[in-house]
Amino acid sequence: MSQTFKFKDEQDLASFVQERVDPVFITGGQTRGVDLKYDRVDMTGLSGVVDYEPGALTMVAKTGTTLHQIEEVLKAEGQQLAFEPTILNTALGTSGASTIGGVFATNASGPRRIQAGAARDFLLGVRYVDGHGNVIKNGGRVMKNVTGYDIVKLMAGSWGTLGLLSEVSFKVLPMPAAQATLVISGINADIAVDVMTASLNTAFDANSVAYDIAAQCAYVRFEGFEQSVKYRTKSLMDTLAVDREIAVLENDDSAAAWSNIRMLSAISNQRGDLWKISVRPTDGPQIVQKLGLASGIMD
Repeated sequence: MSQTFKFKDEQDLASFVQERVDPVFITGGQTRGVDLKYDRVDMTGLSGVVDYEPGALTMVAKTGTTLHQIEEVLKAEGQQLAFEPTILNTALGTSGASTIGGVFATNASGPRRIQAGAARDFLLGVRYVDGHGNVIKNGGRVMKNVTGYDIVKLMAGSWGTLGLLSEVSFKVLPMPAAQATLVISGINADIAVDVMTASLNTAFDANSVAYDIAAQCAYVRFEGFEQSVKYRTKSLMDTLAVDREIAVLENDDSAAAWSNIRMLSAISNQRGDLWKISVRPTDGPQIVQKLGLASGIMD
């Protein structure tokens, strides 16, 4: 019978690891719903925003803090996590709440990463407990050049294999004043890749692209000041040589569309395993065809 251990103090966590011999499974918001035979360490006891400086665009938080809490605090100051972390609850059919520690431990990055960068690019510093029970701090609250091993970047996407993250400091960015999304409907994966590639290769600064396989719709997003967004949106519409219907979603409607993409709503309530496959954009349609995918997101 497996047990779950939960700690509200970093030192108690370190003491537990020092005395522990058998491996443990690290959990946060229980969004994966994985049932393993190992004992679990529940990190949600280490929760709360430690420090937030809107003017410096930095935040420090304990890793059990929910992503929703983080985003609500940032939203009140007109700021955001620019890498737009993926939220898997809908796709996996689980009810847990993603934590900021889980976001950085898995390097969970959404559609805007092609312009803004991935989660690891925003991580400034970490505190973690290693396998010997030592509390280790690396990095800080500003971006620095690093020689040798960059522990901060190594922790991002390490899935807890290098240590139990207890605290993270990271960079945030202002929310855009306006946004708009072009929706190109009725196109297959091959045409969608051509459209998305062409959109990114223009001077109109599209910052996100995605293709919904089941709906056969491609999405191209623009963000920035209102007049700039309108100009770039219209310019790309005039540039794209696509004999298909093109709709424009603005502001709240645009945000709602990308929220669905970020949550992988297109593949919700489906049985089977969830796969993330990273390939060259031009190989995407072949993967869709060879695997016989009826639903999914290409971004």
